[in-house]
Amino acid sequence: MFNYLSMKKKIMICVALLLLIMVGACMLPRGEDYDYLRLHIRANSNSAVDQKVKYEIKDDLVEYLTPYLCNVSSKEKAISYINSLKPSIERRCIEILRSKGFNYSVNVKIDNEYFPTRTYSNTTLESGYYDAVIVELGDAIGDNWWCVMYPPLCFMNKNENNTQINFKSKIVEWFQSLFG
Repeated sequence: MFNYLSMKKKIMICVALLLLIMVGACMLPRGEDYDYLRLHIRANSNSAVDQKVKYEIKDDLVEYLTPYLCNVSSKEKAISYINSLKPSIERRCIEILRSKGFNYSVNVKIDNEYFPTRTYSNTTLESGYYDAVIVELGDAIGDNWWCVMYPPLCFMNKNENNTQINFKSKIVEWFQSLFG
């Protein structure tokens, strides 16, 4: 009887540990499951002029995309908007490049790629694989710029008083409550 109870207790402990491990593994973030959509602009090269035009394109795209993305309720909706706007995003980038005398190509795609750890305001995104809207300018071998499109951590807008405001999201607020 003693061995039976001891064995039953050991089995119950093993089952409980296995359940804890399974639940813990399900809660670990995996890059492809992060609920973020990043914007990643890759410059043609590291020359001063290529870097300058990259920032001009960044400013234009952030201004252009803000009305579409500042109130989206999911990453899937943000991706849907971007997919519908891809031709106009490429056209805007090409127009800026041509106006500055550049003749290289623009490629806009959505992909899952690796990003290093990055802090936005009070929110830190750990390194890992994230879905991203990638804007490749020319050879796309220069330094790049990135931010988070969903939730809209990189999108700013002005309120009625013409003062800058940051858009917030429930995900950011939740992270801040946990780690703040």
